[in-house]
Amino acid sequence: MTLPPESPMTPWTCRFARLLPLFLLALACAPEPSTEEGAASPEGTDSIQAAATLPPSYSDTQVTAIAQPTALAFTPDGRLLITTQGGQLRVYSGGVLLATPALNLSSKLCTNSERGLLGVAVDPDFLSNAHIYLYYTFNKFNTCSTNIANVAVNRVSRFLLSGNSIINPASEVVLLDNIPSTAGNHNGGDLHFGPDGLLYISVGDGGCQLGDPTRCAGQNTTARRLDVMLGKMLRIRKDGTIPTDNPWFASSGSRRCGNPAGVPSGTGPCQENYATGLRNPFRFAFQPGTSTFFINDVGQGVWEEIDEGIKGADYGWNTREGHCANNSTTNCGAPPAGMTNPLFDYKHGTNPAPSPFQGCNSITGGAFAPPGAWAAADDNAYFFSDYVCGKVFKLTRGSGGTVSVSAFATGLGNSSAVMLRFGPSPNGTALYYTTYAGGGEVRRINFTGATNRPPIAAFTATPTEGATPLTVQFNGSGSSDPDGDALRYVWTFGDGSAVVETTTPTTSHVYTATGTFTASLTVRDARGTSSVQAATQRIDSGNTAPVPVITGPLESLRFYAGQSLVLTGTATDAEDGTLPASALSWRALLHHNEHNHPLLPPTTGNNIPLTAPQPEDLPAVMTNYVEVLLTATDSKGRSTTVSRYLLPNIVEVTLHTEPAGLTIDVNGTSFVTPVNVKSWERYTLNVTAPSPQTSGGATWNWASWSDGGARAHGYLTPGANSSLTATYNSALAPSSGDMPDTAIHRE
Repeated sequence: MTLPPESPMTPWTCRFARLLPLFLLALACAPEPSTEEGAASPEGTDSIQAAATLPPSYSDTQVTAIAQPTALAFTPDGRLLITTQGGQLRVYSGGVLLATPALNLSSKLCTNSERGLLGVAVDPDFLSNAHIYLYYTFNKFNTCSTNIANVAVNRVSRFLLSGNSIINPASEVVLLDNIPSTAGNHNGGDLHFGPDGLLYISVGDGGCQLGDPTRCAGQNTTARRLDVMLGKMLRIRKDGTIPTDNPWFASSGSRRCGNPAGVPSGTGPCQENYATGLRNPFRFAFQPGTSTFFINDVGQGVWEEIDEGIKGADYGWNTREGHCANNSTTNCGAPPAGMTNPLFDYKHGTNPAPSPFQGCNSITGGAFAPPGAWAAADDNAYFFSDYVCGKVFKLTRGSGGTVSVSAFATGLGNSSAVMLRFGPSPNGTALYYTTYAGGGEVRRINFTGATNRPPIAAFTATPTEGATPLTVQFNGSGSSDPDGDALRYVWTFGDGSAVVETTTPTTSHVYTATGTFTASLTVRDARGTSSVQAATQRIDSGNTAPVPVITGPLESLRFYAGQSLVLTGTATDAEDGTLPASALSWRALLHHNEHNHPLLPPTTGNNIPLTAPQPEDLPAVMTNYVEVLLTATDSKGRSTTVSRYLLPNIVEVTLHTEPAGLTIDVNGTSFVTPVNVKSWERYTLNVTAPSPQTSGGATWNWASWSDGGARAHGYLTPGANSSLTATYNSALAPSSGDMPDTAIHRE
């Protein structure tokens, strides 16, 4: 990442700002389906990454490249533990990423959607017991399908990490089990020890309602239930038993729901529960030396929020989102009795001009700065990040509880800053963060004070492949110096030729031998300080990249929710001929506006099954779509990736009432009829006819639906435009057998 010489932070101090309305994007805003040629992106074709902007006296550098890094933790002896979504626990020690994973859980995990190895914590007594703790999605029933009776479960286990950074899988002790990963997303998965020596765990609401997979997103009420561990903060002892002062430990019928031996019978509260009413508390952090902790709860339609951790608190989801009613920017009065408003929240997308949250949609990492680690003004500040807009923010609390927030680091790129954690570095204490951007990295931000900051090297190479002799043009103009110094460019071409130093950012080189070479660039500023990492680029002389083609599904397909798809493709290579299925790797993403969610992790082979998703919620009907990516790798390790967009079959459901002008609720949103609602084929619309209603001076009671359904029922969207009518009768009081709206049974 390139750091400009100076970038002042823009403060935004508020309790809760008045915010602009949220607008639904039209399908026309979704990208056109790509062609294979246009989507081709050979691995190793370098492009200049978007510049990261930091305040003066801070620098950003790469620690290590690693795919899908999810969480970080430090051992007291300085080893950095890195979890990856695919199931590997990696160790960074002595300035290098150790080649052998400490542990590989991939054979027992589900990694589809947002599942996988998601969290790690180190025992406070690690030096004496060598214990670490992992949160992962266990393939308990030999299926990774979502929204079925026996879904994969999230669990917490303890392991022994040896001095040689290897874990014997047999050392596993399961402490907490049976947490359903209902829809594959909203798993939470963060782990931290509190100052009380107890292990705190964040768990999401599962995405779709437990027991009713038609009720997802804002309709999912699972976090309201105390008899399940979903949508909660949990607290357990190191051995998995439950602290007796947990809020619901002594409640009538309470149970140890996470007992590895099985869920106890009954419907009493889970003893593990510490706080409730959370949607997806993805990351949380304790303030060093205190019992204060903040919870980053990822929002649904409107708000991202930071909650202060309070024993027994109910943060309101799905009744509330942020400081407002669910999916509202105007119904923002005091929370209902027993519910707790967030410490701070910010609105998705477009915000008033002073706000630093433009384009932000998903709060992720969070960490408190230890006193004395950085500048005095940073002591105990809370740094948090947004995955979509690629920013890190700084939050401080003043007297009277006022909250001040400013943008600290920007331009980190989409899909970045998943996890934040302060830890040791060669230059003092650094803020480490994981990012999925750039293929996956762990990076760190250091406070440099008034010292000279090292420059950052970046370059492009054109072409990066071709017949021998191969002439390559190099351009290092993407390099920069955060202090504004002039640069010198030191080029190494990797083929044994002499090192070349230039005062301008461009040069060229002819590769006369056939082979695979690594070109590199180091830059040096006017004060003699060189870049910490050299930028590198693969060059193939006498070899060309393979050409993959996606043959199925076809671009013309308009899929329905839950449709069974098969990913098929071919690949040819000028040197190798037709590539085997083992040379192909597939991924699939569910796009939503400017961000995406994983649908299929990297999967080798051909004819790969994929189940088409449903939209995330009703507003996402017009913005969700699927991207399928195929990567082919030749015998020399050269890869090319192509992609194809798959669009859903969008149809209209026209809702009527007799008489017209009454309201109908669809997936938690009220509409005045008649109204056309967009849906996906085979997506369930949960429709409710409120009763009684008053209109035109008369009271109306629901009588029937045109499809024969109950007053509140699921309407499975057909493959073509359709209509649905609720008929009402005029009366002064509810008819026999009808229940007022407040009496609807809600799971």
